[in-house]
Amino acid sequence: MQIRAPKTKRAQRELDKRAPKLVENVKKTLILHGTKTSGVLNSVLTELYHLKRDNAVKFSKKNENIKPFETGGETSLEFFSHKTDCSLFAFGSHSKKRPNKLVLGRTYDHHIYDLVEVGVENFKSIESFEYDKKLAPKIGSKPLFAFIGEEFESVDELKHLKEVLLDFFRGEVVENLNLTGVDRVFVCTVLSSKTVLLMHCALRLKKSGTSIPRMELVEVGPSMDLVVRRHRFPSESLLKEAMKIPDQAKKIKNVTSDVIKGKTGRIYIPDQKVGDMPLSNNIKGLKRERREAKQNKESKKRKTESE
Repeated sequence: MQIRAPKTKRAQRELDKRAPKLVENVKKTLILHGTKTSGVLNSVLTELYHLKRDNAVKFSKKNENIKPFETGGETSLEFFSHKTDCSLFAFGSHSKKRPNKLVLGRTYDHHIYDLVEVGVENFKSIESFEYDKKLAPKIGSKPLFAFIGEEFESVDELKHLKEVLLDFFRGEVVENLNLTGVDRVFVCTVLSSKTVLLMHCALRLKKSGTSIPRMELVEVGPSMDLVVRRHRFPSESLLKEAMKIPDQAKKIKNVTSDVIKGKTGRIYIPDQKVGDMPLSNNIKGLKRERREAKQNKESKKRKTESE
């Protein structure tokens, strides 16, 4: 991609939004199709976009050049990630060998960070569930996650899938959360060593007689079985680069650091007014001159006496 200098202030503001920050922006998700997709996979991608439509970009055209896990098949994906400023992506394709393939991945600096390929089975759309529409989760609300099964901590494939799902639906990072704003939960249940049941439920708050309300789960969809087929961890060098923690030390006034000069600082010195300063006679320089003058006088006196 050719890099051009911004010519307008609006373009400069857009570049500043994409620049690295101490506190990063909300991660956006890129949703795209492969050469061939099935009706089930189209519904899955559409409903993923529906769940994340406040921070998601969806492409409708087919992409023949995108082939995750293959050499040279990720160049177009990295290009679209850089173009749309998305650090998460969901790619769907369908073939006889790998039916209903869904690839979830993350990028770092618009390069592929890690990948998880799952097969979608037993899919149920949002429209197939009947519930009170007042319980429908609101756009942008923070979800809760419930992971049921010890395999999420012991099996590498499921442990990796857990990390990707948490990052995929995390949304904006907040410090405090209002309980009344929590209206959804994703329930992930282990069915086997490579199969996970993913359910999306709404939270219903009811009176419990105490200050803490009683919560009930109402399944609102979508629901699907995710069968982990293959996954790829990030390389050691990329992992080390991505896990760097920026220096959060407080900025000291008038102190800067440079690669060559090191740490430099500026200090304020008021006007000394040297012309108005009184000079003392007890100066070492004056004492030395007096001593030398006295020695010269004594040496001259000795010469005259010897003559």
